[in-house]
Amino acid sequence: MYESLKTHKGIYQHKKTKMFQARKKIKGKQHTASFRFIREAVHWKKTFNGKKEAVETENDFSTLKEVWDAMQTLHFPSLALSTQQIWKRRYLLLECLETYHMDEITPIVINEWIEKWVKYYKSEDWQRKGKGRHARCNLKNEINLFTTIFNWMKEEPSFYLEATKLVSPILKRHKKMSIIKEIPFKNKKIGIDDFYKFSSALPPLYQDLALLQFYTASRIGEVSGIQIKNIDLTNRKLLIKETCGWCQTTKTFIRLNPFPKTKEVREVYITEEILSIISRRMKMKTETSGFLFQVEGKPLNYGTIQINYRAAQRKTGIKYTGTHNLRHGMATLARKVGGSLDAVMAMTGHKDIKLAAHYSSIDSEYQKEVSIKIMNFIRQENESSVTKEDNVISLFNR
Repeated sequence: MYESLKTHKGIYQHKKTKMFQARKKIKGKQHTASFRFIREAVHWKKTFNGKKEAVETENDFSTLKEVWDAMQTLHFPSLALSTQQIWKRRYLLLECLETYHMDEITPIVINEWIEKWVKYYKSEDWQRKGKGRHARCNLKNEINLFTTIFNWMKEEPSFYLEATKLVSPILKRHKKMSIIKEIPFKNKKIGIDDFYKFSSALPPLYQDLALLQFYTASRIGEVSGIQIKNIDLTNRKLLIKETCGWCQTTKTFIRLNPFPKTKEVREVYITEEILSIISRRMKMKTETSGFLFQVEGKPLNYGTIQINYRAAQRKTGIKYTGTHNLRHGMATLARKVGGSLDAVMAMTGHKDIKLAAHYSSIDSEYQKEVSIKIMNFIRQENESSVTKEDNVISLFNR
């Protein structure tokens, strides 16, 4: 399980745990010692005189793997299925740290872990695999996942005694170190004209799906999972409650989750536009299904939604891709019309003001519009001051 290192004679690395083993023969007797870092192994090989053997002491702290396994057992059931699958995928790069006890994962260990993966993703080997064009841009998701695991451990009663002694090894510099290449700009905030151009190219079922997703600023799983029982036409109320759970691999329907991602039910007012969509879909309902959107009584698969959305995007030539841009687009529109982040949070259901700001960040066209209004105001003020004081020279007349 060990392979020798060409650059360090007598130093070996375990293929799975990545730990280093130093070997030194003194007076015909073979001595070995294992280390986390190569510099420690090199130092031991240079200085060890055969008189003292390395004594392994018991570590009272759990390993990263033990914390991760406990987290999957205790915390994962409360998460959306898609979140669980995403976290498991992101954890793959952290597996090389599994054997470390939590107190051994220091900022230096994180440094070495980042350097290792950044080097790999910049390597010619990665480029030869055809991953260069679509290669990852940074390791921020993995760093954030480690922080999530660490914070969960700190709050979990079963780890209370050991966790109180721990300090997070993630520093500000680590996110800067994790940058592999610049993130390409991708505008996710679809405008009204582009949205209607896009939706008009969709088949009737998916056109209504897109329209309702846009009007309610919903996640695609939320609007696909709308249940007829949650539609109150008398009081004009629609509850965004259940949400579709899809497999991340096959993109097929797995289950109907009882709550949205935020675990909170969101109430939407049924406007005339939403009412017309509901009326059309209700005519297509079946006795065997409670879904507003269904095909022969069965809920929609995410893969089918993607196929239809992408076909409409290609047909219309719009630059926006994916399903989530509709939520971003309505969030931005809500901020423009409502004039505040409160309006965004009311539409999207966000509880975190930072997330609401992220989803509704003002685009360049709106910035242009505001800039022109401001400069017009400055010009008016400047002209007014000239009429009051003849000795003031306007900057715009120079």
